[in-house]
Amino acid sequence: MTLLHDIDPIALPLPFWPHGIHWYGVMYLLAFGAAWFIGRQRVRAGRLPGVDENGFGDLLFYGMLGVVLGGRIGYVLFYGFDSFLANPLVLLKINEGGMSFHGGLIGVMIAAAWWTRRHKLHYFDVMDFVAPIIPSGLGFGRLGNYIGGELWGKPTGGSWGVVFPDSLPAEYARLPMDQLRALHETGALDRFARHPSQLYQMLLEGVVMMAVLLLYSRKPRPRYAVSGLFALLYGGFRFLVEFVREPDAHIGYLAFGWLTMGQVLSLPLVALGLFLLWLSRRAPTLQPVVATDAG
Repeated sequence: MTLLHDIDPIALPLPFWPHGIHWYGVMYLLAFGAAWFIGRQRVRAGRLPGVDENGFGDLLFYGMLGVVLGGRIGYVLFYGFDSFLANPLVLLKINEGGMSFHGGLIGVMIAAAWWTRRHKLHYFDVMDFVAPIIPSGLGFGRLGNYIGGELWGKPTGGSWGVVFPDSLPAEYARLPMDQLRALHETGALDRFARHPSQLYQMLLEGVVMMAVLLLYSRKPRPRYAVSGLFALLYGGFRFLVEFVREPDAHIGYLAFGWLTMGQVLSLPLVALGLFLLWLSRRAPTLQPVVATDAG
């Protein structure tokens, strides 16, 4: 059974703003809201001694800037470097889309390093604190990708999957949605069904990673361990999903007829995760310290 992707990307039309409020923007708000909620609970549980809710609010703000700036810069450098060389102002064309998780992660790491230095904390104590917070944002981001009908997967080659209008051949892509609905009801579009890889990523990178990391970090763990598990899980999940995800058209496969840029960028994360887990074997364990005025 196939499903025709028929979701209006505008969540709330506004008479005074022609573009309205897009679902993707709503997903960003939900992501930061979830990060604030989870992070505040971890602060109250004493998972980052010496830091109160106000200090965490500052960390979250800098992290938000890191996600947005790093995600955009990373996308342009990793996936559109030729366009950047031709016109550096492409960095500012946010309305055309394009955000990179790997760039966003680098942005968060830089923001955390700056915040950590100001508060005189160990960098990986902060990253271990932050790691379980990130998957909720990843999950909402991937849901936003699905709602927006972007970053779809490869054809399923069967009678199941999702038909994304923007992925259809030109003769179908120009048709209005009501005609596409009629064609879909006859089964004429079934051969164009694709893997909803955005939902696979939402499940693995969002739900599964958040559950594993929150459960794992409920007990005090050696320094580097939580960060290492995060990097290992994300790198491994992303590498696997790339096998059913359509590569960027302007990049294609980098080697072997299957290796994608997403997989290349994920391999260092897998290596980093294994290295951090190895370091954690002899690292000290930060014990929670619950503030007396918490709550």
